[in-house]
Amino acid sequence: MSWSVTRDLDVFLAAAGAFLHARSAEHSVQLTVLDTLRMRGLRFYGGPPLFGWWLGEGGAVGGALLRTPPHPFHLTALPAQAVAPLAELIAGAEDRPDAVELVQRNAAAFAAAWPGEIRAGRASRLHRLEALEPPEPAPPGRVRTATPADRELLIAWGEAFTREAGGSAGDTAALVDDRLSHEGFALWEREEGAPVSVASITRRVAGSVRVSYVYTPSEHRRRGYAAAVTAAISARAQEEGAREVVLFTDLANPTSNEIYRRIGYRPVLDRLALHPS
Repeated sequence: MSWSVTRDLDVFLAAAGAFLHARSAEHSVQLTVLDTLRMRGLRFYGGPPLFGWWLGEGGAVGGALLRTPPHPFHLTALPAQAVAPLAELIAGAEDRPDAVELVQRNAAAFAAAWPGEIRAGRASRLHRLEALEPPEPAPPGRVRTATPADRELLIAWGEAFTREAGGSAGDTAALVDDRLSHEGFALWEREEGAPVSVASITRRVAGSVRVSYVYTPSEHRRRGYAAAVTAAISARAQEEGAREVVLFTDLANPTSNEIYRRIGYRPVLDRLALHPS
């Protein structure tokens, strides 16, 4: 039983691809990041990525890791025996990360195995869409698919979203361009045509899509726009063939968690960011 690491995307997919595809909703982040790296190049997110997988008894893959610097290590759920060796591996990495994101049930064991101080950061929850329930009544306005003419607005809102969420800095323009290339943004606009809220979806991978970048500027909040645009883009994803539609929420934000519950999303698992000193 051991961890293997590589910077070769094809090697990683050959080793761990079936494991990731078997639970596509739970592994949505890794699957969509890998799909983007395959399409856009290994340096799309920044530095060269690192991939890894845990081989358990019988040679079966039981967990995986992904890092696209400057973003944190992103870990799947891990068997108990894989956690301490992983903490040792990451602690000894030449480019030690600012954060490690893992399934919450693995967090205590990882922190106990870490050779130094480590603190808990942002807690998030993965939700899966069960039965979509669009808000009734819907707020004034309508949904439309964003186009390249909306690019500057989408970049500004994407940067604002990342700042408010405390996420890692990245090339927001490149991310916006990638989502625009597959019509991955929906805007809710008022009757006069002014956009007031946005949501996006990833490309479909293994039958799943992930809703992300749901953002409403502060002056337009508490009017139902985020629920409406999220419901609309979720419905579109299902109409286009997605078997699973998922999204993440910040557990410190009860408002967003309640919004998504009302339109039909249900919890799957919780994740936690750990920050080494």
